[in-house]
Amino acid sequence: MTMPMSDPNPWATAMNNLGMPPIGITGQPLIPDFDPNLGIMAGITPMNPMMPGLSMVPAPVSQDIPVIKEIVHCKSCTLFPPNPNLPPPATRERPPGCKTVFVGGLPENATEQLIMEVFGQCGDITAIRKSKKNFCHIRFAEEPTVDKALFLSGYRIRLGSSTDKKDTGRLHVDFAQARDDLYEWECRQRMLAREERHRRKMEEDRLRPPSPPPIVHYSEHECSQLGDKIKDDGKFPEAVRVLLTWLERGEVNRRNANNFYSMIQSSNSHIRRLMSERSQHEKEMEEAKDKFKTALAAIVGQFEQIVSVFQAASKQKAWDHFSKAQRKNLDMWRKQAEEIRNMHNEQLMGIRREEEMEMSDDDMEDTPDSKDSEDSGVSQVEALKEENDSLRCQLDAYRNEVELLKQEQGKNQPVRSEEDNTHSQQLSFLQQALQGMQKQLLKMRDELKQREADLGQSLEDKQQLKSQVQNLKESLQNLQNTHKTPVSVTDDELSSASVVSCSQEKRGPTERNSPSPVHSEREALLVGIISTFLHVHPFGASIEYICSYLQRLDTKINPSEVEALLSRLPCTFRQELTGVGASLEKRWNFCGFQGIKST
Repeated sequence: MTMPMSDPNPWATAMNNLGMPPIGITGQPLIPDFDPNLGIMAGITPMNPMMPGLSMVPAPVSQDIPVIKEIVHCKSCTLFPPNPNLPPPATRERPPGCKTVFVGGLPENATEQLIMEVFGQCGDITAIRKSKKNFCHIRFAEEPTVDKALFLSGYRIRLGSSTDKKDTGRLHVDFAQARDDLYEWECRQRMLAREERHRRKMEEDRLRPPSPPPIVHYSEHECSQLGDKIKDDGKFPEAVRVLLTWLERGEVNRRNANNFYSMIQSSNSHIRRLMSERSQHEKEMEEAKDKFKTALAAIVGQFEQIVSVFQAASKQKAWDHFSKAQRKNLDMWRKQAEEIRNMHNEQLMGIRREEEMEMSDDDMEDTPDSKDSEDSGVSQVEALKEENDSLRCQLDAYRNEVELLKQEQGKNQPVRSEEDNTHSQQLSFLQQALQGMQKQLLKMRDELKQREADLGQSLEDKQQLKSQVQNLKESLQNLQNTHKTPVSVTDDELSSASVVSCSQEKRGPTERNSPSPVHSEREALLVGIISTFLHVHPFGASIEYICSYLQRLDTKINPSEVEALLSRLPCTFRQELTGVGASLEKRWNFCGFQGIKST
């Protein structure tokens, strides 16, 4: 069925019949001295894709070695390779899990037996669906077999030795998309996903920490043991966890309540121990801080001494006796010492600032919260004054440092320009700090003035409210005095009543016949309280809001009673409608100051 590799004659005969000399993929002739008598050079070994052991697809070879497709002889047909100079046949994108290929260009007289004979050597075939239009679909058992079948794309097929057109054709093999292949591929992917999930779950179970031991249920024996454990300082955390679990489970009843009470009491006794341990640790921490601060201060002092040694060596009396290299080293050492000293100074100042902030926080926590707004304003003003004084002291300290630096600069008169630069930099830094402190001081002063103005305004408002409350009390007292009338009537009272009636007749019939809208002392009190309430609500309030305020004083007050009382005093209270549509709301306003003018 296949030609031996030592016999190259069929390959040359096929290429000669097609009118093409043997040419490689690169376009160069494989046989420079091609013999028409079918002679071929022994240096080129042809490859048979159907050769047993080599499979359809040859092993990957180097690009320098040309890949030659040779003639394939089958039992009832012959396959001739395509022209090597032509481009490779185009194929579609490979579907996932593809096991089916499309084969076109079959001879008209091709049968399923012929297709099985040609493509059966690529691998096991499970199904062949042949069409009447010279093409078919072949489904293989394995996916790699498809690549072997694609290797036959471009071959010319001839049935036997016939030259009839119906017995020849050019094969075109391509990937085909089949539902069965896609279904099997999806099933395989789901299986792989399940295996991966199972593997991850097993890994998580392996890495998961072990579960804590279960908590035993309550019993008299366990209760006695737990009581001893709670009293032990080392076993207390584990024992209190068991006690908490018992309490959450609800295992407390009347019979064992005394036992639980004793265990809870034993747990409470550990509070003093824990507080003492905490205070001891805090004390140790404070001692460590003090020790560190003392050691750091000593280190800073030694650095100051080293820097003073370098400054003394930099003076002209000693500086002139050093060589140039020695001066360079001394200058470098002095700069390093100054940098380290400044760093430690900043660290020490930071520790002191933190201590001052902690002390100020403690002082703020110790001061009780004032209940009155006036007392809170006064405390804020005092705090601002203290902060202002502290800033002023810091400002004076910076000024003193600047003056000392200026004096030292005037006395020493350093020779080197580098020392001048360092002093000028220090002066500039101090001046910038001084300017910042001055700005902060001005800002604090403005804030202090603003707070004092707000405090004065609040005091004025308070005095005004006090005067209004006093006026309302006087008016309420007058209303109470006017409604206390005697029961017995004398002649003098009759004469005075006649005088009053005459005066009422002179005023008009409306004033004479109008009864008093306030019927009792309780209603007078309500009028005064409602007037005070509505006076501090200039935009008015609803009847529910007013009643909720009054019910704090007397729970027996009825909203209908209050609304009827307000309606009887139109010159004192006025009802207004606010809002639109669904948000329409009735509000009562105090109009006594306008009503007294109209009456």
